[in-house]
Amino acid sequence: MEKYKFLEHTADAKFQAYGKSMEEAFSNAALAMFSIITDTKKINKKIKKGIKAEGTDLKSLLYNFLEEFLFLLDSNNFLLNSIKNIKIKKINNAYKLEATAIGDKAENYETSGDIKAVTYNEMEVKEKKDNVMVQVVLDL
Repeated sequence: MEKYKFLEHTADAKFQAYGKSMEEAFSNAALAMFSIITDTKKINKKIKKGIKAEGTDLKSLLYNFLEEFLFLLDSNNFLLNSIKNIKIKKINNAYKLEATAIGDKAENYETSGDIKAVTYNEMEVKEKKDNVMVQVVLDL
C-alpha cells in the first residue's frame, strides 16, 4: 500500500494519505506534508518530540495534528523522519491524539519551499474496513 500521493491543485499542495488504521493514515499525512520540503527518508533519527492534539471530530484532529508539526518546524526547525506510538482515542465527544515524532534539526539538510498553513479546504477523512484515506490541502 502506498503511503501517500499528491493530487493536482492550482496553487497549493493537495495529497491523500493512506493507512490500515486511522493512526497510520495520520502518520503518513505528516510524512507527506514534510516531503514537500525535504526527503524525509534522509532525515536522521536524532530528536524525539512528544506530540499531542485534540479535535471535536477527525477532521479537526487531523488539522490540529498537522498544525503541531508546522509549529515544530517554525519554532524548532524540526524535520520529521517517522512517527511512533501514535494513539487516537475518542473520549466523550472529543478525539485525543498522542504520538512520538522522530527527526532532526532542519539546518543539517537541504530543504525547499515553504508551507504556510494547513487548510480545511477539500479535507476528507474516509474510513472503511482496514482502509483509511485522509485528504489535505496545504497553503504554500
